[in-house]
Amino acid sequence: MLPEEIPMQIENAVMAFAGLMIMVSVALAWAVSPWFLLLTAFVGANLFQTAFTGFCPAAIILKKLGLKAGSVFR
Repeated sequence: MLPEEIPMQIENAVMAFAGLMIMVSVALAWAVSPWFLLLTAFVGANLFQTAFTGFCPAAIILKKLGLKAGSVFR
């Protein structure tokens, strides 16, 4: 028996998107130019400020796209 499907919440989507952007930027830095590491730094800085302020532009966009908020981004 498979576990019930848990709908994606904004918190999960933000973390998945941040992880994807970091992996893409590292791959681009390796394959194209080290300047793509600036994207990694931007994503890290955004995650850091979100931890303290609760403001996350990606969460706002995902909420407008219809994802449900969990306990963090209400």
